Amino acid sequence: MHAVIAFSSFPLFFGALLSDWAYTSTYEIQWVNFAAWLIAGGLLIAGLALLWGVADLLRSPATRHRRSIAYLVLLLTTFVVGFINALVHAKDGWAAMPTGLVLSAVVVVLAATASAIGLANSFRRTA
Repeated sequence: MHAVIAFSSFPLFFGALLSDWAYTSTYEIQWVNFAAWLIAGGLLIAGLALLWGVADLLRSPATRHRRSIAYLVLLLTTFVVGFINALVHAKDGWAAMPTGLVLSAVVVVLAATASAIGLANSFRRTA
C-alpha cells in the first residue's frame, strides 16, 4: 500500500515542476506560490509513504532485501530533497529561480524512480 501512496506524491511533484516552468515563462509570482503548495502536499504524502514503508520493513524480516532498502533510500532522498526544495520556494520568486526549477526536476526524477521500484516490489510480492 505504501508504494501506491508514494506513487500518489508523483503528480504533486510533477505539478510543482510544471508550475516552476510556467513561472520561468511568465514571471507571474502566483506560479511559485502554487508550486510551494504542491511541494507541501507531495511532502506530506511522501512522508506518509516513508513511514509506512519503514514500518513494513521492520514488521517483516522477509521483506529485507536490496530492492526494499533501495526503495526506502530513494523515498527518503525524495523527501529530503523535496524539503530543501520547499525551503527554496519559501523565498520570493526571483530568489527561488532557477534553483527551485532544478530541484523540482530532481525531485520528480527521484519520486518517479522510487515509485517504480516500490510498485515493482508490490507486484512482486503478490505474484
